[in-house]
Amino acid sequence: MGLLAPLLLLLSSAVQNQLGANPIREATLRMGKVALVLLVTTLATSPAYQLLGLKALLWFRRALGLATCFYAAAHLAIIVGLDYQFDLALLRLDVLDKRYALLGLGAFLLLLPLALTSTGSWRQRLGPRWTMLHRLVYLAVLLDVGHYLWLVKGDVGQPLRYAAVVVFLLILRLPFFRRALGRWRSRQAN
Repeated sequence: MGLLAPLLLLLSSAVQNQLGANPIREATLRMGKVALVLLVTTLATSPAYQLLGLKALLWFRRALGLATCFYAAAHLAIIVGLDYQFDLALLRLDVLDKRYALLGLGAFLLLLPLALTSTGSWRQRLGPRWTMLHRLVYLAVLLDVGHYLWLVKGDVGQPLRYAAVVVFLLILRLPFFRRALGRWRSRQAN
């Protein structure tokens, strides 16, 4: 239920006419930011599991991943439906003209099959290919951070902070660091 809070807050702000002078842009930015935060949080669950050994984090990772895709879809739906009013020709021209839009669309298109194949039955059906497919999340998060970085026209400090966190989380996935986290957890358990 907590993962729906950003959507409920957005709807509440919209009903109370508290989205500012450009409500469509504000709604778009809010949903995009929520998707990015959830994506980075999803990426953080595996190192957190390695450190803490809490199995619940693995279940929570799936919920976070699905919520990430949901908010990315909401972000895109606001753009397509409210901003462009389903004028797909204008949308296509605009997307091709804006590199940040291409990165964002690419990130969403990578997240979609991950959400669709997130169930245990898909994991069984795909076998080892499931793991390979779900590694696309690493490319998706890099595209998403690039999307945010190129979207910002002024101070790029916040997108760069997200980029630094993502790079750190990706470094933690390197075999040397994964083994080090495992050894550290083993020492803590003894």
